[in-house]
Amino acid sequence: MELDVQAIEALIPHRYPFLMIDRVELLTEDRVVARKMVTRNEPYFDGHYPGFPVMPGVLQVEAMAQAGALMASHVLKIDPSKTVIYLMGVDKVRFRRAVVPGDQLTIEVTPLRKGASVWKLKGQARVGGELAAEAEFIASIVPRKPRDAAAPE
Repeated sequence: MELDVQAIEALIPHRYPFLMIDRVELLTEDRVVARKMVTRNEPYFDGHYPGFPVMPGVLQVEAMAQAGALMASHVLKIDPSKTVIYLMGVDKVRFRRAVVPGDQLTIEVTPLRKGASVWKLKGQARVGGELAAEAEFIASIVPRKPRDAAAPE
């Protein structure tokens, strides 16, 4: 299964400028392969770092987590208006090379453990076949709670 941005947005609640997945090339119950086109016009590059723009490692991990959320949403047939997937923990994170404008980040995520409400996943992000980042992470799948009308904004 392949997904474009509109299909991705139908599965997870992330939107520009925080949607870190541009395309999904493969989506199965046991693997997702997604792409992020790294472009100079992304807002974080102005401050990270001036004169030498580098994609923050935390956003590479976020891209892996979003790819994992896509897989969980697909497998569990989640309605994002009724359910939310939270990133709960990140382990074994390693950054191997800088990711810079013009790079195409290929993100591959596989599940280590799937449950009804908690998933553990392993992700890798590559540029041109070269490992850029890797991590294991835990996601929690919970019902959305309606906002309390009396709560301050």
